[in-house]
Amino acid sequence: MAKWILLAVVVVLILWFIVSYNSLIRCKNKLEEAFSTMDVYLKKRFDLIPNLVETVKGYAKHESETLEKVIAARNAAGASTNNEERMKSEAALSGAIRNIFALAESYPDLKANESFLDLQGQLQKVEEDIANARKYYNAVVKQFNNLVMTIPTNIVASILHFEKQPMFEVADETERENVQVKF
Repeated sequence: MAKWILLAVVVVLILWFIVSYNSLIRCKNKLEEAFSTMDVYLKKRFDLIPNLVETVKGYAKHESETLEKVIAARNAAGASTNNEERMKSEAALSGAIRNIFALAESYPDLKANESFLDLQGQLQKVEEDIANARKYYNAVVKQFNNLVMTIPTNIVASILHFEKQPMFEVADETERENVQVKF
């Protein structure tokens, strides 16, 4: 009788381990898919930036410092070696792009340029897609982190070295501030 109880407990523990492991794997795969989806939109933005910078260069020749910051932020995002570094660089790039749009306010001819307006519209659409992808990614990260940190799955997570993942957050306080528009 004791053998059967012991066997039942072992079977239940094995089943619990398998279910917990599978939950972690499903959530991890969902996390990777969410980051990949966001990465597609980040790549789209990455590809639009040189065209935007070239268009602005023609109108704002003496604003090279702003344009250089955008290119430097783009290059940093492209050179990122891991997801956490990539998230920080992409947040910095978002701030640099906002500076280009703020710069355009000072140049009425640029604001009226059809090519600039088209690129600005495309970039704004991509930024909306990135924001939605970030929301989805962060929701999946929350779900994954809950599994990794809560009992009983945290036991399996620690045994198999699943670690808490970072949220995709705003990099610095300046990005949280409202954009100042002056007429």
